[in-house]
Amino acid sequence: MSEIEKIKNQFFSKLEEAKDLEKLNQIKSELFGKNGIISNQFKVLATKSDEDKKTFASELNTLKNDLQIIISKKVEKIKIEEINKKLENEKIDVTLPERSFRIGKIHPVSQVIDEISSIFSEIGFSVEEGPDVENEYNNFTALNTPKHHPARDMHDTFYLDEDKKTLLRTHTSPVQIRTMLKGKPPFKIIAPGRTYRSDSDQTHSPMFHQLEGLHIDQDISMGHLKGCLNYFIKEFFEIDKIKMRFRPSHFPFTEPSAEVDIGYEIKNDQIVIGEGNKWLEILGCGMVHPNVLKNVRVDHKKFQGYAFGIGIDRLAMLKYGINDLRAFFECDYRWLNHYGFDPLDVPTNYRGLSK
Repeated sequence: MSEIEKIKNQFFSKLEEAKDLEKLNQIKSELFGKNGIISNQFKVLATKSDEDKKTFASELNTLKNDLQIIISKKVEKIKIEEINKKLENEKIDVTLPERSFRIGKIHPVSQVIDEISSIFSEIGFSVEEGPDVENEYNNFTALNTPKHHPARDMHDTFYLDEDKKTLLRTHTSPVQIRTMLKGKPPFKIIAPGRTYRSDSDQTHSPMFHQLEGLHIDQDISMGHLKGCLNYFIKEFFEIDKIKMRFRPSHFPFTEPSAEVDIGYEIKNDQIVIGEGNKWLEILGCGMVHPNVLKNVRVDHKKFQGYAFGIGIDRLAMLKYGINDLRAFFECDYRWLNHYGFDPLDVPTNYRGLSK
């Protein structure tokens, strides 16, 4: 019996036996918490062969959705049973005012991370994580960033010591360095997480969220990169066609490098992604620089690949019509109540919970 079948049999039985909300919340945490069983299974993707990854990811996402639907229905059933029980045993004073209550919401950033991870898992990417506090080598040197590069400047980077050896990571790219140093190619990973830069305005904040993508193997080309990004953008924005272009750029860790623009148009004062005569820059990408592969002891003559970096906060702003990045971090309940997602809603597809 496969591991997914074991999880399915075990937790379908547990959910059937659960009789109260406390037990359901315990099971939900055991499944979907940060170190939950389902969350850890997505990390297992890295150990699967290329042939098995897509099947495993599809089965895992199906199981995830089935479990969430069962939990949602079970919660509703228990609540109805509790109400009926109270109606039978308690006398209700209809003259009393109702008690105030608040229901928590999933933050748009957490929602988008879940959507992106699900999309990339469908095409064989596994999820990797790394620490927020990094060393200078992983964050800059191993990624072929010169000593004089502006990104190393104190104006951009939060250093934690006078020698500038320890810092808050400026991107999630150090995760690719850690992943390649501890393993052997091929690699096919995404690395979502928090990053930090000394910047603050309507579209920038000192802390923000980024997703790094990396695919290293034999005979990988820019064509594979374009196909991967084309698939992701269409799936994320839930559109059938996308107008996309690669614009030459420069990053120390990729060669050649490109900025990716997508077409859009304005309708009823809203941005409509897909077609149109306007262009919107959405991410940076390129082929991994041979020097980066040398720094992680990967044979650059045998292996090559692509990398890309996506701003998670900006994707959330685009998809859900949020016009100020600073609102993500202000802890305004009214804002979160409007833009957040109900954790008990039934999923509409594998990408995450419905709004």
